[in-house]
Amino acid sequence: MSERIRAHVFVSGTVQGVYYRASTRDAARERGVDGWVKNLADGRVEAVFEGDEDAVEEMVEWCHTGSRRADVTDVSVEYGEPAGVESFEIRR
Repeated sequence: MSERIRAHVFVSGTVQGVYYRASTRDAARERGVDGWVKNLADGRVEAVFEGDEDAVEEMVEWCHTGSRRADVTDVSVEYGEPAGVESFEIRR
């Protein structure tokens, strides 16, 4: 098992109103990744992923495509120390 890490992600493009948050939640749960996802007022989606390094990296890669209806134009990632988030939720 690899080290637990945290990735703070901002996704730009057509990512609101296309099931991006629900798809992110489902993908994270499938990989055993904790964290949250929410829409931002500027049209981006913000997410935090915490978990096994390999699984978190899979989620970061997943964000480049996202849900089937999304059109992702940019993904920025900042890495930091895990904050002990448990489970995965959609924030409003």
